Amino acid sequence: MKIAVDAMGGDYAPAEIVKGIELARDAYPDLDFLLYGKPDQVQPLLHDTTRIELVPASEVIEMGDEPVRAVRRKKDSSIVLAATAVREGRADAFFSAGNTGAVLTAGLLIVGRIKGIDRPGLTTTLPVLRKPDQSSFVMLDVGANADTKPFNVVQYAVMGQYYAQSVMHVTNPRIGLLNNGTEADKGDQNHRAIHDALARMDELNFVGNVESRELLNGAADVVVTDGFTGNATLKAIEGTALSMLKLIKGEIMSGGLGGKIGAGLLKPVFHNVQAAMDYSQYGGAVLLGLKAPVVKTHGSTKAPTVKNTIGQIRELLKTDSAQQLVTYFDQHTDQMAELKATLK
Repeated sequence: MKIAVDAMGGDYAPAEIVKGIELARDAYPDLDFLLYGKPDQVQPLLHDTTRIELVPASEVIEMGDEPVRAVRRKKDSSIVLAATAVREGRADAFFSAGNTGAVLTAGLLIVGRIKGIDRPGLTTTLPVLRKPDQSSFVMLDVGANADTKPFNVVQYAVMGQYYAQSVMHVTNPRIGLLNNGTEADKGDQNHRAIHDALARMDELNFVGNVESRELLNGAADVVVTDGFTGNATLKAIEGTALSMLKLIKGEIMSGGLGGKIGAGLLKPVFHNVQAAMDYSQYGGAVLLGLKAPVVKTHGSTKAPTVKNTIGQIRELLKTDSAQQLVTYFDQHTDQMAELKATLK
């Protein structure tokens, strides 16, 4: 299995990307890597080139570049070349910590959609707290599509089910629809239509609506929503976690000597809480619905997260999840056409 890597994308690229790829290479002997980047910056960072091939890329798509324009104009960029390697069959998956819009655009325009899928969905894995039989759940779409149609959300449920089965190894994953209440008639007209469509699909284990306050309590294994709501929810979870940690730290520091002594005693507890809320341990965000895995991590990603993400991609490749989706949508062409006609 060979993974094409954008070595130049991310706040700490290329140093942390290269370090993470070397960690992944050592951990997974069945993987090879094509590392795309500027040779004068990347080559000195490589300590061991075993199963790592450096491919020159003279251009870099910066974080501030307009995605579509950059992908079309910077043909020799690390993002475009890595995605092209997947399209041409020289690599099996594409990984980047760079410009999110450019990665999504390259995935759509270069790697390409699976036939029958209208809009790929960006998928992330989030933690479930204090539930022994469930450590995480999947949510999509978390930002690939700001303007999402009800039919797209129904397709996200199918894609999410296959992802949960393949990568998370969940048998018969519970599918939930993010809504403003758990009752079947909650939400606007679109959400009610999505709910009814999912409830009629026998191949899905649809458990109904779930509220955002129950997400981290394990209300479902897969939570589907439109890209705008999903992205806002994800950022609200991130922001709340960071704010609470800062609040606790501020209160401790202002509590005098007694507070600081207590903080010292509770340091392992705080570390466990922070670790539990760190969803980077599960890898990156996967753009589901493409012909091959395209995975994006946060711009501030460092080497350990790079390694974790490569492990995630390895599971996607081992289970051939993209081909599973191809097969499903080939076999359900009529059902999808009927749903699309019903869900305007």
